[in-house]
Amino acid sequence: MIGSSGELLAGPLPNVRIGIGRGTDRGFVEASAEGSGANVTIYDDPEAMVSDLVSGRIDAAVRGDMPSDVLLPILKRGMKLRRLERVVLLEPRGGRLLMLAPVGIDEGWTNDQRVDIARRAADLARTIGMDSRIAVMSGGRAEDRGRCAAVDRSIDSAEAVTAKLNQAGYDAYNCQILVEDAIHEAGVIIAPEGITGNIMFRTLHFVGGAQALGAPVVNSDRVFVDTSRAKTDYRDSIALARRLTEGSQ
Repeated sequence: MIGSSGELLAGPLPNVRIGIGRGTDRGFVEASAEGSGANVTIYDDPEAMVSDLVSGRIDAAVRGDMPSDVLLPILKRGMKLRRLERVVLLEPRGGRLLMLAPVGIDEGWTNDQRVDIARRAADLARTIGMDSRIAVMSGGRAEDRGRCAAVDRSIDSAEAVTAKLNQAGYDAYNCQILVEDAIHEAGVIIAPEGITGNIMFRTLHFVGGAQALGAPVVNSDRVFVDTSRAKTDYRDSIALARRLTEGSQ
């Protein structure tokens, strides 16, 4: 079972056509493309990159440092999706590779949305050889019920989501608020909603130094890896996009 980014990206990667977006003149996209081998095209026009991805002229795309508020609506429209579901691959310092979702602030606000993204994340984890056990988070421990209405709703939601996942045949458990245990016990962590997931991602990555490979869109058959504009090296995201094309061919 794959437990690290090094294991996931090791060995020969498919030499497929990759597009990466450029939205600044910092030079990081150019350096990453040059360091990633052949068949990497830099796009300055988000419409062109999405069009080429949807049509199959490129096999996968990476956001790079294009602005999300420009690119993602175009991507959603081009792929005919009501919403984007993204799962970020993170490797905490001294820890193992895991998936975290939802990470978009407008994602995961209903039980059905969390169930859907959890199932898609677990399916992707299984496809690429990662641990597919799912830890479903809530805003408190079970014994915190009654302290706050919002916490009560979060606990109820986690219990309902866990039950639905188990009924669908997935290995899921309610980890409550104990993310410190979940990172060792599961390969997929489902945050209470997208704001919490985004804060968890930013804390782990920008403060805690966790490696962030990128956030693949999991509700499309086209490979698109979202990235942070704060990254300075996109070679791991390009490599991830190459690896993900193996399961989409």
